[in-house]
Amino acid sequence: MTHAPSTEKRPHAITAHGHTRVDDYYWLRDDTRKANDVLAHLKEENEYFDKVMAPTRSLQAALFEEMTARIAPDDCSVPYPLGGYWYYSRFEEGAEYAIHARRKDNMASAEEKLLDCNQRARGREYYALGGFEVSDDSRFLAIAEDTLSRGLHEIRILDLETGEFATDLISGAAASMAWSADGRYLFYLRKHPQTLLAYQVMRHETGTDAGNDALVYEESDPGFYSAVERSRSRDYIFLHHRANECSEVQVLAASRPLDPFRPFLPRRAGHEYEIDHANDRFYIRSNLDAENFRVLCTSLEDAGDVRKWRPLTEARTDAMVESIQAFDDWLLIGERAGGLLRVRVLAHDGSTDRYIESAEADFAMWPAYNAGTRTDKVRYGYSSLVTPTQTLETDLRSGATRVLKQEQVRGYDHADYIAERHWVTARDGVRVPTSLVRRRDTPLDGTAAALIYAYGAYGHGIDPIFRSSVISLLDRGFVYIIAHVRGGDEMGRSWYTDGKKLRKFNTFYDFIDVTHYFKSETLIDPDRCYAMGASAGGLLIGAVLNIAPHLYHGAVAAVPFVDVVTTMLDESIPLTCGEYDEWGDPGNRKFYNYMLSYSPYDQVKRQSYPNLMVTTGLHDSQVQYWEPAKWVARIRELRTDNNLLILHTDMRSGHGGVSGRYRRFTDIAREFAFVLRLAQQ
Repeated sequence: MTHAPSTEKRPHAITAHGHTRVDDYYWLRDDTRKANDVLAHLKEENEYFDKVMAPTRSLQAALFEEMTARIAPDDCSVPYPLGGYWYYSRFEEGAEYAIHARRKDNMASAEEKLLDCNQRARGREYYALGGFEVSDDSRFLAIAEDTLSRGLHEIRILDLETGEFATDLISGAAASMAWSADGRYLFYLRKHPQTLLAYQVMRHETGTDAGNDALVYEESDPGFYSAVERSRSRDYIFLHHRANECSEVQVLAASRPLDPFRPFLPRRAGHEYEIDHANDRFYIRSNLDAENFRVLCTSLEDAGDVRKWRPLTEARTDAMVESIQAFDDWLLIGERAGGLLRVRVLAHDGSTDRYIESAEADFAMWPAYNAGTRTDKVRYGYSSLVTPTQTLETDLRSGATRVLKQEQVRGYDHADYIAERHWVTARDGVRVPTSLVRRRDTPLDGTAAALIYAYGAYGHGIDPIFRSSVISLLDRGFVYIIAHVRGGDEMGRSWYTDGKKLRKFNTFYDFIDVTHYFKSETLIDPDRCYAMGASAGGLLIGAVLNIAPHLYHGAVAAVPFVDVVTTMLDESIPLTCGEYDEWGDPGNRKFYNYMLSYSPYDQVKRQSYPNLMVTTGLHDSQVQYWEPAKWVARIRELRTDNNLLILHTDMRSGHGGVSGRYRRFTDIAREFAFVLRLAQQ
């Protein structure tokens, strides 16, 4: 195909608050994903995409080879102890998926292979192991597998004594699961067939027909996401319910699986909390009288009376408590301050309150997975834009620290690269942190091409961690920049609330102002500046291109949430109702008008747009494929330029792209090849 596809216009009226919008491309929506005209259109777009990208095929292949060559072929996770065994996962050379295994007593004993995901994935176009839970007696392994990329899992139970799967088969489930202490019952969540929300908590008795599973709780509010897990102390099963501005935890003694779950503290509007358990005490991360959260503790008996909760940390405006891990004698806190994620250590007896140190100025540090609570040795993770990810273990009493694992990146020399932090003053006077990485021999003198990345939503901060794929850009003279725009939580809770709902434009303006800064300070080539974002970050890219398209030579929008208003008006679309706390309820005229004012699809106008690559997945359940398909069609209709505009739909995958540790680099190589081709023109 030589010419860009032309999309047929079929006017469809959408009315809200007395305002009627005509959506010419609404017909591209097909919930069955089987309509012939829709599939034909996506196929035509893919053929055009392949035609446009044909000159980059050798570059894509080279990038893919570089990226995959950096991976350690026989990588292995850090083993963790549980029930007298050491559990770990490992890869064999050339394998796409992990092998899960364990060893009795210590790592010198014989390996017991539990699950080979390469065998489970054989013959499938997509495979993801979403859940992996071993019973307390070490006999049963419950696994949750997704083979369509829509988050609908099948749960199976493997008898580790016989090596055979039980006849039990649970379909349409979420990935999270939890065993009772006796290994007789497995708790899981059933997903709603239409909204795909995990809403029914089920109790399955091993060896019985899943059709007879007991319903133990049903979430009636579609604004809440639910998950179930075993506490790290192994004493309780936690049932989490979370909306964007409210949360609740229900608890059940793991030794009493037939009892009902009981709320730790019933949900209250505006109160967000989560809990951990150790040494017969509950530790709570809560925003009660603390916008940036604080840590408190209590007994189960006093859980319902917040007046009896004992504060362990103070409410602070300069630091936010992001996560907690409780131990019998210690508390590990993931804390954000100054735009950085750090680890704080507290002793329950008050003798210690300190931070684990870093030698770098721009980094991320977080509590890693710690399987139990009765230990003085804890694990944490560390990374920066130039330091491959490490898992470390520190003895909290002696202070001795050792590296348990260093991510192996073949051919990489840390000394060849440099990371920097820049603070950019936005138009309203707020200082926005940015993280930058480049080769030492790439100057910041206005001659280097730059790729600027951001997300900016859901209070999800984008930490400056190592990404081996980015090396392929840096080695070709690029500067890579992360703009920590409002909408994330890099600077605390207010950083999030100042970039959501009726303040969403701050996210877009921050990104634009960051771009202006690097250009005006003559740090990057003003003619070779590129933007990238995915999902809600794709919304950011879409809004920015409508507001300031002239700033960018090109952009990549991956699985972008761009049809904001139409999606948020439709409660039948998966996840919509749960998004009201993030974007606002369009049933309210004020929110409707505000969302309409920035919705990328609705705000496409007759103007020149930069070169643009858009990607989606046919089975995406988080951002439905028709949003980017409609957006591309509308830009084609109204734009006044002849720049590249291409859409790629992966007909096999969903929101996260293809599966497999090697295959996933196919998508990244494609995106980087697009940007590199533009930069070389």
